[in-house]
Amino acid sequence: MASLNDFALPTRLFLKAYRWRRIETVPWTPTRKPLAACRIALISSAGFVLPAQIRFDDSIRGGDCSFREIPSDVNTATLVETHRSESFDHGGIRQDPNLAFPIDRMHELVRSGRIGCVNRRYLSFMGSITAPGRLVRDTAPAAARLLVEDAVDVALLVPV
Repeated sequence: MASLNDFALPTRLFLKAYRWRRIETVPWTPTRKPLAACRIALISSAGFVLPAQIRFDDSIRGGDCSFREIPSDVNTATLVETHRSESFDHGGIRQDPNLAFPIDRMHELVRSGRIGCVNRRYLSFMGSITAPGRLVRDTAPAAARLLVEDAVDVALLVPV
């Protein structure tokens, strides 16, 4: 398991001084039907974009809290990883995007009958949002509305 000492000094100092948000109640809704009958959406915070999409903006103080829609039938080899954090080795997810956005694995689960179907779109966010106010207030509700509109039963968040 990693420890704080595994990070570079500037990152360690930032993490020690960061004012972490506390969420007293975690919103949770149990599924009402088996996964084999559910529509599943993926949400990743790896900062993936399609080649033609605008990349996440590294210049926004506190982080770019926007998201990108990724079609569920995308060829994962075409995804561009744009995560802003320098606190981890990006090599693995650049080599195999499924490590942080398991799109191909979801299709395998559909074929095996473990899940009902995948949603037509997935959502890609930038991780390392150090000022999450806009994300919580504006972006997350907008993303949730899309998933409700698509009749998604389960959303799988893959945090990076």
